[in-house]
Amino acid sequence: MSVANMLGLAGTALKSNFTTLERPYKLNFAITYWCNSRCLTCNIWQLKPKGELSADEIAKFAAANDYFKWIELTGGEVFMRSDLVDIARAFKQNSKKLYILTMPTNSLCNHALMEKRLREILELGIPRVAITVSLDGYRELHDKIRGIPGNFDRAMDTFRMLQRLKKEYGNLFFVFGYTMSRFNQGKLKDTIEAVMKEIPGVGYNDFHINLGQISENYYGNSDLDIKANDAQVIDEINWLIGKRSIQPSIIQSIEGAFLRNLVDYAATGKSPMRSRSLEASVFMDSYGKVYPSIMWNKEIGNVRNTGYSLKPLLDSEAAKSVREDILNGREPNQWTSCEAYQSLVGNISRLIK
Repeated sequence: MSVANMLGLAGTALKSNFTTLERPYKLNFAITYWCNSRCLTCNIWQLKPKGELSADEIAKFAAANDYFKWIELTGGEVFMRSDLVDIARAFKQNSKKLYILTMPTNSLCNHALMEKRLREILELGIPRVAITVSLDGYRELHDKIRGIPGNFDRAMDTFRMLQRLKKEYGNLFFVFGYTMSRFNQGKLKDTIEAVMKEIPGVGYNDFHINLGQISENYYGNSDLDIKANDAQVIDEINWLIGKRSIQPSIIQSIEGAFLRNLVDYAATGKSPMRSRSLEASVFMDSYGKVYPSIMWNKEIGNVRNTGYSLKPLLDSEAAKSVREDILNGREPNQWTSCEAYQSLVGNISRLIK
């Protein structure tokens, strides 16, 4: 099953190089906007959401859209949902070809409860469960950016817990997720060295980098000044590229290509290639509102109005307008891994550059 699902995802990605996909294979889904961080780069934590999709509604959505091969559950903080395991189970039971489930965490929830829920998710039999442990600096810096004293140490504890679980579950994968902004520019090397002192055996490939960007419909941070110095960002990313080891892994190859194109994005401010929004992937928020991507504030509808099916929304005039914007270069400039990976695997010539 694991190999078949992996080949299914790879086949769909390859197909996207030669033809327009009939439906997205990846779902980016913010399952909650409740968050216990106080980040300087994001305003999600200020929300007090009401009326988010229930577990029953999410199960109906999963049943009505049973074709996803890659699902990213995000937030907010995903472990704040007491029904997180039920949500993962609904997608596993319905999307029979699901290969990968990804989730970020800020490490601030009760660790015993996090481990319990994660064990239950790993035991569902999803071939690849990938956890990103958010980390934006060394101890003092991370705690300042995240607004929570002790957050760095909790992130270290989360990573150690994942290392222990990896010995039991071969389908578990994990990295640190570092978001570059003006608050931590020039501090990537110091951060990685601090982690290496805390956790022996951690390497440069254990760090995933994103560039802090503005999103009205997701981060709600259009009023914040988060932009890092472009030259410094480029230097830091190139430094990390030089430190990363070459591994015979498709995921690591995609990550390397993502970083190279992130340098181009930082240098030009323009997307390195067109997105595959509404074709390879789609973003849905915790209320059922559907958007082309986490960075594109153009709602195309709500699944609560379509019997939880995406098809009427993907076939709508609003969706057609989005596709025209993409073809004509009118989409927002963006380069985040949530959408960039689909662009890369749909453009192999850029992937192997």
